[in-house]
Amino acid sequence: MGAVRITTADGQAVTVTSTTETVPAWATRYLGSWWTATPTTEIDGPTVSADLDDTELQALAAVVEQGDPETVEYAGAQLRVARDGALVTAVDEDRSIAYRWDEEWRLLRIVGTGATELAAAAARLARELLRAQLLADGWHILHASAVTAPDGATVLTLGDKGAGKTTTALTLSRAGWRLLANDRVFARVEDGVVRVLPWPSAAAFGFGLLDALDLYETVRTRLASGERMHPTQHPSVTDALLAGRREPLWKNNGKELKPQFWPDQLTAWLSMPLATEGQAVGILYPQITAGAEPRLTEADRGVQDRDFFTADTEDRYPDIFGLLPAPCGHTDLRHHLDTLTSQGLVMGHDPAANGLVLKEAVNRLGV
Repeated sequence: MGAVRITTADGQAVTVTSTTETVPAWATRYLGSWWTATPTTEIDGPTVSADLDDTELQALAAVVEQGDPETVEYAGAQLRVARDGALVTAVDEDRSIAYRWDEEWRLLRIVGTGATELAAAAARLARELLRAQLLADGWHILHASAVTAPDGATVLTLGDKGAGKTTTALTLSRAGWRLLANDRVFARVEDGVVRVLPWPSAAAFGFGLLDALDLYETVRTRLASGERMHPTQHPSVTDALLAGRREPLWKNNGKELKPQFWPDQLTAWLSMPLATEGQAVGILYPQITAGAEPRLTEADRGVQDRDFFTADTEDRYPDIFGLLPAPCGHTDLRHHLDTLTSQGLVMGHDPAANGLVLKEAVNRLGV
């Protein structure tokens, strides 16, 4: 059996175990770039145990169907979920993967029929167990991107969907900053300072953004040489990259299909070093406007309730296993964020011009 201990910079930990080598390897690659992943022989504390086992899978599926289940969407799949006291059992509708959470033993058991799906689920739930520990310890999740200077000084970028959070983070990362987050970040007030930690995840960037940052050919060349991107990337995206097509691809529901990168590929492929923690010293409020001349503006938006992830705003990973603590207010964190220096800016589709205005913006923050 292989086992790996995943530990955050704040000391919370979870162990991932499996008889399938892919599972601890995936958890190490997926979570270890921003948190710490260490091989271990000791099973201690919250644990994710994941194995390929069709017999156990069918047994858990039977438990679900006998337990008055409800149907819940989780990570893009329909799960049938049954609850029995401290036990929560779930199975996806095609019965290819099942879960059983035992609150008393702090053990999340996952069984499936495919190594890739099993490994992805194990890493995802390990992150959820760590998320629960961080939230219980007073951390909050912001919908923000973040970049960090070598001394730990961190610039957060807030804004609504499409405002330019990812563009800001990637542009600054290409200019020498370390990437801490491109979508979500943990934040907590400590001794009057807003400390931030990363939310490890694969990263998805559209063709247009890769092209604008002069990264498209780098990615295409890597892929053509035989290297592989994240396994959940849609095959049409891989085909388009190999063919050199740059036009956006869309799902039937209107969502863009994007190239997906393992965390370590952000550094190895895109030359974006990663940060494991930082202290927020300023906030950017960008707005991307087609054809606009990049410029600084007044930062009149401010921190808003929708900048915080809650159970009500979580869209992909609802708390079906009851892992998360009762929600608490974020008034103190919001107050401290509001005291940070902030800067608004408008960006267009010229990456060089955007880079110049971003440099000016962070200079205005005093970083």
